[in-house]
Formats: sequence, structure tokens, C-alpha cells
Amino acid sequence: MIQQISDSELELMKIVWDEGGKALYARIMERLTGTGKGWQKNTVITLLSRLVEKGLLTTSKIGRRNEYTAIVSQEQYQAAQTKTLLNKLYQGEAKSLVMTLVEQEMLTGEDYEELRAFWEAGRNKP
Repeated sequence: MIQQISDSELELMKIVWDEGGKALYARIMERLTGTGKGWQKNTVITLLSRLVEKGLLTTSKIGRRNEYTAIVSQEQYQAAQTKTLLNKLYQGEAKSLVMTLVEQEMLTGEDYEELRAFWEAGRNKP
């Protein structure tokens, strides 16, 4: 089971995923600087250490630099979080989630057509 992570930890994971699943600490800091949020070095190191402890990242040394590698893919994380949401809010019923999305107009007609095409393609596989 994939552990819950904070929004800040998720932001770091997204950077690692965007970098192809591996990122040097310096590159992570560079990307964070671009967000304009003023992340402190110690805060980032602490968050990365927590992600290692939670089993989402590994760390290795390349010379004197730290490289972080994702153990969990973005798709795996999204699937686990979706399952948690389904169980917590919809008692595991995906239909109820989809009904909420439709009722609250969170799905467009285009979204519906894409989902229908995806569904049909999946049903036609051998």
C-alpha cells in the first residue's frame, strides 16, 4: 500500500516524475525556484527524506550530488489515491463517483466521448 503524502511532498514527486523518474537535488531546487514559492533548502531535504522513508523515492550519490529516483510511478500513485478516495467517499463504488462528476458538470461532452471510446476499445481487446 502506498502511503499518504502531503501536498508539498506531492509537488516534489511531480518534479521527479516530470524529470523521467530521476532527478538530482540541484535540478529539484532549480524547478522549485521557478515556482516562486521560496522553498528553503532544509525544508526540501526534510521532505525528500520523508519520501524516502515512505518508500516513494530512493536516493543515491553521484559524486557529491544526491540523485532521487521514484520507486512508485505517477500512475501507481494516482491509482492508489483514487482507490482511497473511492473507499473513503463512495464505499468503493466507482459508479457513484462518476455520477457525482456528471451531476456536478465536471465532465464535458468531449470527456464523455473520450471515455466511451476508451471503454469500447477496452471491451474489444482479445
